[in-house]
Amino acid sequence: MQITSESVKVGHPDIVSDSIAANIIAAILDEEKKVGLTVDTMPHCGIEVFLGKGLCIVGGEVATRIYVDIERSVRETVLSIGYKDYCLGLNGNSMGILNTIIPQSPDINIGTRADMGKYKEIGAGDQGIIYGFACDETPELLPLPYVLVTKMMRTFETCGNSIFAPDGKGQVTVEYDDDGNPTRVATVLMSNAIDYRQVPEAFRSSVEPQAKQIAMECLGKWVDENTEFLFNPTGEWQALNSCSAADSGVTGRKLVVQLYGGYPGAQLGGGAIVNKSPEKVDCSATFGARYVAKNIVAAGLARKCSVQLAYAIGIARPISIYVNNFGTGTISNNKLVSIIKEYFDLSPRGMIERFDLLNGDIYRKIPQSLFLGDYAWERTDMVETLKQAATV
Repeated sequence: MQITSESVKVGHPDIVSDSIAANIIAAILDEEKKVGLTVDTMPHCGIEVFLGKGLCIVGGEVATRIYVDIERSVRETVLSIGYKDYCLGLNGNSMGILNTIIPQSPDINIGTRADMGKYKEIGAGDQGIIYGFACDETPELLPLPYVLVTKMMRTFETCGNSIFAPDGKGQVTVEYDDDGNPTRVATVLMSNAIDYRQVPEAFRSSVEPQAKQIAMECLGKWVDENTEFLFNPTGEWQALNSCSAADSGVTGRKLVVQLYGGYPGAQLGGGAIVNKSPEKVDCSATFGARYVAKNIVAAGLARKCSVQLAYAIGIARPISIYVNNFGTGTISNNKLVSIIKEYFDLSPRGMIERFDLLNGDIYRKIPQSLFLGDYAWERTDMVETLKQAATV
């Protein structure tokens, strides 16, 4: 049996769009802190970005007390990714920017304010169905294909070799034994735009071996002499024809990449994540559901666990919780649901406070990786509580 996961570099146009949106929210949070930012006074943001042929259109809805220079934020984000020259597919210095952001609907705003609305609490910013997942394949309690391909993308981003332009994507296929345990990497696919200005004509044949070395060193013990490596399978990918010069970018279009890499059993729900402020449960509950699932697996209550949370707009607590332990649990799924309801605060306020989601620096990081980082939702600090609750 083989399972494949996909990932992309932060220079992929979809992730550039995500990064633009997330950095706008981060800038708003930074400015809000200067006037006294709390959960009760927090801004409400839903930012959408379209990127195409050197043009960035920023839209969506925002409720905030402060002013942020949207154009400046967009340019700084694009430049920080490395797009400073149209020979790389995009130039943050001269790209066109159109700002179409409007105020948030007052009918939505009242449902997410503690002093307004029907329930007088910070309710979910919208209805939504959100999933979290964990399994014991890796120390991070994430699927091995997802971990390997994500780390491969981060390695290509930070390798320091200027021949590899910012835009790129890849896949890693992992082979499993009959008991469902990963045994080896069968195939590695790496596609990366190449800046041929950095490669003398006589050395063009060296590009693929360099890419292979970076990938194989990153994947470590999981590769062997039979691992197949594929690089730029069309035969050519020039940086001039990358990012928005060749492909549009849209916020939220890489959810499979960001959420467990398409691993079977790790379902998707809700909508885009990194372009929303955390009263929107697409954002905060994605981290909450992952936190719950990871702690369940870390506590030894299941080897594999999926958690579904459902919310109604304006209501703080989930209207339903579903758990699937895929037959690997030491206690029943119904028992796990009861424990979750008792010991986890999955309201927007509870998740915002527990995970520090009004921290702009978190928004600057999450477009690159939602889970593989020093995030509060990746902690396993509920393990002992869960173990004790399971014995009652």
